[in-house]
Amino acid sequence: MFEQLFTPHANSDPNVPTIRPRKGVIIGAGQVGMACAYSLLIQNCLDEMVLQDINTDKVEGEAMDLRHGVPFVESTTIKAGTVADAGKDADLVIMTAGAKQKPGETRLDLVNRNVKIFKQVIGDIAKYCPHAVLLVVSNPVDIMTYVSLKLSGFERSRVLGSGTVLDTARFRYVLGEKTGIAPRSIHAYIIGEHGDSEVAAWSKVNIAGMSLGNDSEDSEKFAQISQEVKNAAYEIINRKGYTSYAIGLGVTDIVQAILRDQSRILTVSGYIDDLYGIKDVCLSLPTVVNRQGASCTVKLSLSQIEEDKLRHSAKVLHEVIDALDLE
Repeated sequence: MFEQLFTPHANSDPNVPTIRPRKGVIIGAGQVGMACAYSLLIQNCLDEMVLQDINTDKVEGEAMDLRHGVPFVESTTIKAGTVADAGKDADLVIMTAGAKQKPGETRLDLVNRNVKIFKQVIGDIAKYCPHAVLLVVSNPVDIMTYVSLKLSGFERSRVLGSGTVLDTARFRYVLGEKTGIAPRSIHAYIIGEHGDSEVAAWSKVNIAGMSLGNDSEDSEKFAQISQEVKNAAYEIINRKGYTSYAIGLGVTDIVQAILRDQSRILTVSGYIDDLYGIKDVCLSLPTVVNRQGASCTVKLSLSQIEEDKLRHSAKVLHEVIDALDLE
């Protein structure tokens, strides 16, 4: 019946190149994965979105729910599937899957369980999406970015983590609250680990080119702001059980920079080799993000205090990496 409403066109000229749709796969349909999916959908980041999860009924339901919203936004094809079928040859794969920390479980226990999950998935990504950019969101994100790099065999630029993009946004938001200036007009970075050893680069904070001063972390007021930013996730989790909306928006920012080749500077987590004396670890520094992925890292002129804290952050991550079983 519906076919009778339309008159098919003649075959198109085979010499005219077709426009390749932007395809992305989100692996993990939990709170974070679906916040990413929703944000990507309403900001028209993808032409094709594939959702993958071990719980196939849930992921089918999530895909259906999003599809019913398509008439309200720019058209996106949304499927439940895997990188081996519907997601094959995707431009981008977003990893949000991972185990949750159990009561009495150590951070290293959590890491080892997540490594097992990644071992089951990363091989398929490398096989069926060999040219994709791999964006890791699963925590602990710096460790899991390192694991993904080693397991995938991808070049360094094509494996990056969401890193301290969210921490940096929180930092700018809090500074905006304190100064009365819009957060988007404040330049500031959280660097290092996405976690307890993160570093607020106070020497690089500026508003309209005006610096807040070097080594400001020695000030009680600035130290209080650093703690507020560092503890933000704990405060949210204590109240609602998880974080989701802000990281979904942050991931969308990264995806736009990649797929639209924007060459934006974002504090994503990437592989660091011989910078500030730091080697063979993934952590966050201001990075140029474009269609290549993490195309290059910006070396900031940090204060001595900040450099020392950054090296400590790398040491914390190294201690976990050294205990991993990646064979």
